[in-house]
Amino acid sequence: MRVLVAEDHRVLARTIATGLRREAMAVDIAPAGDEAERMCLLTAYDVLILDRDLPVLSGDEVCRRLRELVDPPQILMLTAAGTLSDKVYGLTTLGADDYLAKPFDFGELVARVRALSRRAHRPAATVLRSGSITLDDTRHEVSVEGRQLELTPKEFAVLRLLLAARGAAVQHDELVRTVWDEYLDPRTGAVRATVSRLRGKLGDPSVIVADRQGGYRLCD
Repeated sequence: MRVLVAEDHRVLARTIATGLRREAMAVDIAPAGDEAERMCLLTAYDVLILDRDLPVLSGDEVCRRLRELVDPPQILMLTAAGTLSDKVYGLTTLGADDYLAKPFDFGELVARVRALSRRAHRPAATVLRSGSITLDDTRHEVSVEGRQLELTPKEFAVLRLLLAARGAAVQHDELVRTVWDEYLDPRTGAVRATVSRLRGKLGDPSVIVADRQGGYRLCD
C-alpha cells in the first residue's frame, strides 16, 4: 500500500509516516498543497492523508482538483476542524472519502487507511500459497509446513509481493517502490538484507532465487 501524507506540521507528518511504515506501508510526505497535487499526478497513491490547512494550495482545493482525475487516490481528510458541519462539507462538497478530526488515535487512523485501500481496489486473495509456504494476508500470518513464522512488516510485504507474482521475477525497483518509499536510496542494501533475513526464516533449501536482472522470484 502506498500512502501520501500531506501535512505541513513536520513533526506530525514524520510521526504519521513512521507509524504507517511500521505497518508495512510505503509513505511519502508533502508539506504543501501544490506539492501534494504534483506528487499525486506523478504517482498512483492508494490513499492520501490530507490536512485541510496547507500552505500554497489549501487541502480543500487539492481535494477538489484530485477529484477530477480518472483514478484519484482515496482521500482521508485530517484536520482540526471537527464539527459535524465540517465533516459534512468535507465528505459531500469537497468529495473526501473519509474525515478524521485532530487529535486522533493512531490505531483508528491505521484502520481507516486500510479500509480506504480495500475500498479502492478489488479484494486481493487473502491467502497466498507456494509449495509449503502459506501467507494469510487478513490474519497477517505466514507458515511453512504448518510452522508459524515471525516476520517483520518489511519481510512480510516482500514475501507477499513474491507470492503474488506466482513465480515471475519481481525487480529491485518494484520492491523499493512497493515496499519502501521514495526516501530509500536504491543503492543501499536494504532490499538485499531484507531478502537475506527472509531466506533464513523460510529455511533450507532457499526458495527465493535471484534473477539475472537484479530481482527475485520464488521457486517451488
